[in-house]
Amino acid sequence: MAHVVILGAGTGGMPCAYEMKAKLGQDHDVTVINEKADFQFVPSNPWVAVGWRDRESITFPIEKYLAKKGINFIADRVDNIDAANNKLELSNGGASVEYDYLVITTGPRLAFEEIQGAGPEGFTQSICTLDHAELAWQRYQQLLENPGPIVVGAMPFASCFGPAYEFAFIVDADLRKRKIRHKFPIMLVTSEPYIGHLGLGGVGDSKAMLESELRNHHIEWITSARTTKVEQGQLFVEELDENGDIKKEHIISYDMAMMLPAFKGVDAVANVPDLCNPRGFVMIDSKHRNPTYNNIYAAGVCVAIPPVEPTLVPTGAPKTGYMIESMVTSVVHNIANELNGKQPDQEANWNAICLADMGDTGAAFVALPQIPPRNVAWMKKGKWVHLAKIAFEKYFIRKMKKGTSEPLYEKYILKLLGIEKLT
Repeated sequence: MAHVVILGAGTGGMPCAYEMKAKLGQDHDVTVINEKADFQFVPSNPWVAVGWRDRESITFPIEKYLAKKGINFIADRVDNIDAANNKLELSNGGASVEYDYLVITTGPRLAFEEIQGAGPEGFTQSICTLDHAELAWQRYQQLLENPGPIVVGAMPFASCFGPAYEFAFIVDADLRKRKIRHKFPIMLVTSEPYIGHLGLGGVGDSKAMLESELRNHHIEWITSARTTKVEQGQLFVEELDENGDIKKEHIISYDMAMMLPAFKGVDAVANVPDLCNPRGFVMIDSKHRNPTYNNIYAAGVCVAIPPVEPTLVPTGAPKTGYMIESMVTSVVHNIANELNGKQPDQEANWNAICLADMGDTGAAFVALPQIPPRNVAWMKKGKWVHLAKIAFEKYFIRKMKKGTSEPLYEKYILKLLGIEKLT
């Protein structure tokens, strides 16, 4: 009997646990380790930050639902991975867990320290975690009482730009509903080389569409923006020209700033010799195994993939929900193959699909494959995307509570977009 440990219980780890147990059955043990006891649906965080969702509506206790499927759960932080001896050391009194296979689905560490004054412990807000989104909601409520300028954007080395656009448009929509939008100047400050780059080199007409939407919503922007430091009420930004030289230096005044940080690998993972790249992301082969430690697999935001293209200000490539789901399925099948004496043979589809909410409308992006040249690259906009994202939130949480091992993104979103299958 083998013991498969899944480190992390987010939108990659939870589906991985259910699919792994369904595939391996009772002959092998599956254990999930997560620092928090509750599952959190991260894509809903922009709504939490303006009070459209609360914690209770997008979380549920992990252990209760994993237990129904015969999956073990440990709510604790892993402080050290002894990859040479297949052992995890937990923060709780020096306890340890041994494994035969380890699947890393931790997501990222938020590297606020790379920019002086950034982060909730500094002067900017974040929507990367539920705790941070709740803090942003508190700050937003204070702002509503004393109107002032809002800055939204992404720092150097950020790799997930969609939530910045979402938050800017959601705040705009919320303020219009309150009939006080005119009191709040909004500016988007992003490390992308142009609006709609999204870490993907643009998708279809994303540049023209998002520029038009920003204009229509009276949101100004600065691109190729290298944020250098943050102080109370002031964001310091170097805007670069096409040669990478400083075109203009900005000191942007704000009363609320939500700036997405750079991502790095979580400490316990990044500290393992020869497991990660210099920024702490797990290096994997085409079968999602680490080349040094063949019994360690990884999926999701924690994996190392190269940027789609060089940019003036460093940016990373996003890992969207559909892509993560494809990674998870490959990992499950490859571990099952190994346990059955076969070679891993499954590879993920590196395709990007994103439903971006814009408050009262939305945009859907498809990049197939993620790295150009692409077979498919298009975007569509409409209120149906806003409604579809709301519906998918409820659908995903409901399915996670039921313990489904189905590919949810493929079943729901591809059907919604009228696509039979992405290959």
